[in-house]
Amino acid sequence: MSELRTELAHGYFTSDDKARMDIDTIHRWFNEDSAWARGRTRETVERIIHYALAIGLYAPDGTQAGFARAVTDYTLNARLTDVFILPQHRGKGLATGLVRAVLEHPSVSTVKAWTLSTDDAHGLYAKFGFTAPKQPEGEMEWRRPRPPAAI
Repeated sequence: MSELRTELAHGYFTSDDKARMDIDTIHRWFNEDSAWARGRTRETVERIIHYALAIGLYAPDGTQAGFARAVTDYTLNARLTDVFILPQHRGKGLATGLVRAVLEHPSVSTVKAWTLSTDDAHGLYAKFGFTAPKQPEGEMEWRRPRPPAAI
């Protein structure tokens, strides 16, 4: 499969080439800067990239500047998750380009139902038509209990 690359402003670009992704940078961001992904092992990061539509955001010099992924069946449903821009690359409108690269990727062109969770980026996602669930009382979740910490 050939790389799908999208040029963005200021020389930045997105790519779906998983071999290009800097796993160490992504892993470090999850564990040091994210509010939702602390504790992910490097192996976990490798697996979530492998089993999802993963899109990297890159600076003009090719270094990792951000990341996003969709957990999807590539047919009907998808969940946009793990969207981030490294702090030194923020303020350039890059999040919009990164989200667009995921939503408009050809492999998810038939997906009709997208979901996501956000604490603070409602404005970004609203640009793409995301809204609060029309029937939140119908939404449910289940989380596997964490095993007790080793002593």
